[in-house]
Amino acid sequence: MFVSISKYRVWIMAIRPKTLPAAISPVLVGTATAIHDDLFTFWPAFAAMIGSLLLQILSNLANDYYDFVKGNESDKRTGPTRVAASGLLSLEELKIGIVINIVSAIIIGLYLIYVGGIVILIIGILSIIFALLYSGGPYPLSTIGLGDIFVFIFFGLVAVTGSYYVQAISHISQITFISLNHVMIISVPTGLLITAILVINNYRDIEADKQVGKFTLAVFMGKKLSQIYFITLLIISYAIPFYLLFMNYSVFILLPLLSLGKAGKLIRNVLSGNEGVLMNKTLGKTAQLGLIYSILYAIGIVV
Repeated sequence: MFVSISKYRVWIMAIRPKTLPAAISPVLVGTATAIHDDLFTFWPAFAAMIGSLLLQILSNLANDYYDFVKGNESDKRTGPTRVAASGLLSLEELKIGIVINIVSAIIIGLYLIYVGGIVILIIGILSIIFALLYSGGPYPLSTIGLGDIFVFIFFGLVAVTGSYYVQAISHISQITFISLNHVMIISVPTGLLITAILVINNYRDIEADKQVGKFTLAVFMGKKLSQIYFITLLIISYAIPFYLLFMNYSVFILLPLLSLGKAGKLIRNVLSGNEGVLMNKTLGKTAQLGLIYSILYAIGIVV
C-alpha cells in the first residue's frame, strides 16, 4: 500500500537529524575550552553552533544530490533512505535546498567574520568548498578514500578550534597558532569519534560501494582492517583525557571514561561480523557515543 510522506517529513529525512550530533559536539568542546580559559562569549558561541549545524546539513544535502547524479547509489545499499534516489525530492528541489543552506551559512558567517576577521573568512570558504567536494566535483573525496581525513580536520580540529577562536578573539587582540596548540590537542577525540561515525557508515556499505566504484577508505582497507581502524579511533579518543590530566587539567577531565561501556558494546557489534541493515543501529549508537563523550568531556574541561 502506498503511503504518502509530507514534504516536511521528506526534508527532515534529507537533513538526517541523526548526523547532527557531529555538528554539535565540536562546538560544545570548543566552548567548554573557552569557558575554562575565561574567554566565553555567548553570541559568537551561538553563531558557531548554528554555522556548524548548517555545514553538516549542507554536507548531507550535497551528498544526497551528488551520489544520485554520479550514480553512486547501489541497489544493495542498506542505509537510510536517500531522498533523491527514491524520488521523494527532485534534483531541482535539492538544489534549492543547497542554495538556501549556503546563503544561510554565509549570513551566519558574516557575523563570525566580523568577530574573527580573515581567519574565519578562510575557514568558512574552505568549509563550504569541502562540504561540496565531499561528494561533488570530478574527484569526490568520499570516493577516493579521503573522506575520513576531511571529516577529522573540519569536524574535529577546525570546528573545535574555530569555535574557541571566535570567542577568544573578543578578549585577546591577537591569537597565534602556538596559543591554539592546546585547543587542537583537545579537539582530537571529538574529530576521531566523528570520524568513527563515517567508518561505520562506510563499513556497512563496503559491498554496495564496490558495486558502483565508490572507493571509500573502508573499501580500500577491507572489513578486518576497518574493524581495527574503528577500534583504534576509540582507543586514542579515550587516551587523550589521560594526557590532558598530566597537562594540569583536573581529574574531571576523565569523565568521558563513564561512556566506556557504550564504547565496548559498539566494539563488540563491529567485531560480531554484522553487516548491512544490522549496522544501522550501530551507526546511530556511534553518533550517540560521540555526543555523550563530548558532553562529559566538555564538563570535565570546564570543571
